[in-house]
Amino acid sequence: MFNKKYYTINNLTNMSKIFNIYCDESCHLQHDQKKVMVLGAVWCPLDKTREISVHVREIKKKHGMPSPFEVKWIKVSPAKKDLYLDLIDYFFDNDDLHFRALIVPDKDKLRHDAIPGQDHDTWYYKMYFDMLKVILRPDARYRIYLDIKDTQGAKKAAKLHDVLCNNMYDFSREVIERLQLVASHEIEQLQLADLLIGAVAYLNRALEGNAGKVALIERIQQRSGYCLTKTTLLREEKINLFQWHAAEIQE
Repeated sequence: MFNKKYYTINNLTNMSKIFNIYCDESCHLQHDQKKVMVLGAVWCPLDKTREISVHVREIKKKHGMPSPFEVKWIKVSPAKKDLYLDLIDYFFDNDDLHFRALIVPDKDKLRHDAIPGQDHDTWYYKMYFDMLKVILRPDARYRIYLDIKDTQGAKKAAKLHDVLCNNMYDFSREVIERLQLVASHEIEQLQLADLLIGAVAYLNRALEGNAGKVALIERIQQRSGYCLTKTTLLREEKINLFQWHAAEIQE
């Protein structure tokens, strides 16, 4: 259920304010041989989305990249380090941009059969709600966008919309106005989400060897003041992290 104690991230909204939330995920499949899963979102006020997009494109151009160039974590390299560092700094310098992520350290510890009626898909939707509930407020409106992943995306998006609205008692969908699939190469904010989620996942998976990625992680740690492997304060407004543990599945 949507509990009032989760109506947090203070001072970000007022009555009738509309926010866009851009969601992405890393290593979310059940049998992908990767223990760590990260679900995350970047969000901003609707009336600031165009301004943010323009600034991100300007940063790309500054570093010799065309506007359509898609920023992605998998593309980070020492050669493009300065581009990505500028994007990270822009995120932290812009008070309208915020990031939230849920980290599952070890999917191998999941025991879905211990919970009646639960499988990996139902657990996945619960985790998505846990990731988003800190962002959502009943006195604002939201438009949620998910990166297109596969042919099951439309079905997954519809189910997630239902789950989120039901948990908020938003049966008329006045709070979560829409939840739809979009292509990340067209949405700069979704590209920023991919970048930040990738950094959190890379660190929590204890990967190394890419100096460009390590430099980005260090910049995020420096600017946020967080190690990126532990839960932050619930009311943290810029980089808000929650490390979920499989033991909680037994509660």
